[in-house]
Amino acid sequence: MPVILSSDIHGIDPSLISKNAVRVTDALQEAGHRAFIVGGAVRDLLLGVAPKDFDVATDATPDQVQKLFRRARIIGRRFQIVHVQFGQDIIETSTFRALVDVPADAPPAEPPRRLKRGELDARTHAVDASGRVLRDNVWGEQHEDATRRDFTINAMYYDPATQTVLDYHDGMADIRARLLRMIGDPATRYREDPVRMLRVVRFAAKLGFEIEDATRAPIKELADLMNNVPAARLFDEMLKLLLSGHALACLTRLRAEGLHHGVLPLLDVVLEQPHGEKFVTLALTNTDERVRAGKPVSPGFLFATLLWHDMQTRWQQFTNAGEYPVPALHRAMDDVLDMQTEKLAIHKRFSSDMREIWGLQHRLEKRSGRSALKLLEHQRFRAGYDFLLLRCESGELDLEIGQWWTDFIDGDAAAREALLSQGGKDRAPKKRRRRSSNAKSRRTGDPADSGAAAAEREGGEHRDDGDAREARNEARNEAGNQARNDSHDD
Repeated sequence: MPVILSSDIHGIDPSLISKNAVRVTDALQEAGHRAFIVGGAVRDLLLGVAPKDFDVATDATPDQVQKLFRRARIIGRRFQIVHVQFGQDIIETSTFRALVDVPADAPPAEPPRRLKRGELDARTHAVDASGRVLRDNVWGEQHEDATRRDFTINAMYYDPATQTVLDYHDGMADIRARLLRMIGDPATRYREDPVRMLRVVRFAAKLGFEIEDATRAPIKELADLMNNVPAARLFDEMLKLLLSGHALACLTRLRAEGLHHGVLPLLDVVLEQPHGEKFVTLALTNTDERVRAGKPVSPGFLFATLLWHDMQTRWQQFTNAGEYPVPALHRAMDDVLDMQTEKLAIHKRFSSDMREIWGLQHRLEKRSGRSALKLLEHQRFRAGYDFLLLRCESGELDLEIGQWWTDFIDGDAAAREALLSQGGKDRAPKKRRRRSSNAKSRRTGDPADSGAAAAEREGGEHRDDGDAREARNEARNEAGNQARNDSHDD
């Protein structure tokens, strides 16, 4: 039985509660169902923080919920939920889920055979050989639903009608102790959903909570389970982590727990470089400040900073081998993004931003000619300029380069002309590059190939080559749409 906390004990401020969430619970209760605000929203309310999102849990099935609201649709396969929409506001509504998992102390069973798509879609509950839940649509009682949730602080239910909180797992005590504790056996819960290891790190950093010893203990041993998580879902979870307002603390904890190997394996290499560590630290600190101030943040910019070191290293390798800078740059970008796709399915719109930000760096460093004026009109100029300033501040580039562009942006026509003249004089004489035999063959080879290289040297937009890459990108986007509904306690 849950502990029932009255308003004078829990102290939730009703003015912080979404009116649309209350409309959903009221409508469900009037139809004879039980309905509560649940999860991260209740946790935040108990901490005195206005939640960004509100979720509702009910004993009504998805079909029953959908029939009660004019604008409601059932989404998800792994976890079916209902999106109840009020204008731009969406209230995610889920049905209480049953306890159908094997107890943690049960003897090991034979691994289940791999299910085909048709068989999987027909199942209401299914797990893979590692214990990861693939389907979870068996409805149950409220106490079962509470036990199925990840952390004690996310397993409390608030009833707006009575202004009471139902606490099944001493979540209120853990909030007061600022402790993050897993419900049930942590190792079993991590096997059910390895992303919980990322979530425990994110919540600890975001809330400033300590991770309970038993909850932390299995993480390093089970970190390899992250390899079983679909890349699209892993990307969504990493995005939540990076946009939490505590990205620097999150990445520091990820590294401490050994989880970064399955997400950003290059993090060790980056942080071991003096300029790389300062560059990433500056980028994440700036991002955290913007998130806390309620300012917009570009995910493409963030991932561009995290993968810049590897892209730059590859670019240097290709140019040292005799390739022209711009084609070498695009080849390096392709290699880095294709390799990273194995870990994170970075959405195409973000990878396009990354390409443009990286591509602008080579042009921003020149600082002369009419191209400087043209760059001001580039749609990603501001992001490229901000990226350049980070490189200067980290010590990778001379501070004078960033100051030149700042003066150029702020200056009038006369000031810009003077800066262009100064920039041309300050540049070192251009060295003639000895072409390798491969480079010579490209120059004398297929006219279409040389034309493409010439177009890129003129600063033309880079496009992905071939239908295969386009298909991979579209598949990743589709997977991301399926994965975005997997977690509801943020």
